[in-house]
Amino acid sequence: MRLFAPLSRAAAPKPDHLLVAIDGEAVRVAINWNARARRYTLRLRGAVREPVVTIPARGRLAEAQAFLDRHAGWLKTRMAALPAARPIADGATLPFRGAEVTIVHRPGRGVTRLEGDRLIVAGDAAHLKRRVLDFLRREARADLVAASERHAAALGVAIRSVTVKDPVSRWGSCSSSGALSYSFRLVMAPPFVLDYLAAHEVAHLKEMNHSARFWRLVDSLTPQVEPARAWLARNGAALHAVGA
Repeated sequence: MRLFAPLSRAAAPKPDHLLVAIDGEAVRVAINWNARARRYTLRLRGAVREPVVTIPARGRLAEAQAFLDRHAGWLKTRMAALPAARPIADGATLPFRGAEVTIVHRPGRGVTRLEGDRLIVAGDAAHLKRRVLDFLRREARADLVAASERHAAALGVAIRSVTVKDPVSRWGSCSSSGALSYSFRLVMAPPFVLDYLAAHEVAHLKEMNHSARFWRLVDSLTPQVEPARAWLARNGAALHAVGA
């Protein structure tokens, strides 16, 4: 006789959020189930400004909830300190290469283009935000490729690729294979800030660390390291507020 094991019930899906009370209101906190994490952590996801709690491999929901409740005061302070969201809409302004430009929607066919201090956006109103973001990504990639190639030539190193994304926690990264990745939001910052980030990541092609030798390389490539770092510390969160 052939025996068959009884069918097991499908595991219940894991919840994707918890709630924490702040000033009498329930605040939604997204859950990041991370098998590699060793402890509970709480952060604000930059681009969407959403609270996220990370639960480690052996973590439990009850422990995560208790962790959130203990840190409700911290979360309240961090959320209150966030810069106001800046929508991407007709008539709104946004930073571009360190200056403020006004978004002007013109229905009909055409390309998104800069005219003085106005960003002209054609097409349907429903697609305005996407077209603005596409424009920013294109301009960011052009600026970052140019800056990266200039710094790579100065150091005599080769770049394998340059990609532009919208990371939450970092402005740029460099792999050991020579692949560079940057936040497109750098194109909103003054040019000296973008130039510093490009120099920073290209310098990693020679020094994959943050040693004194690494910082000497960065200093040799760009003259405004400290002003750029200070600018990002003061204004970086405001760049993530654009389109939030």
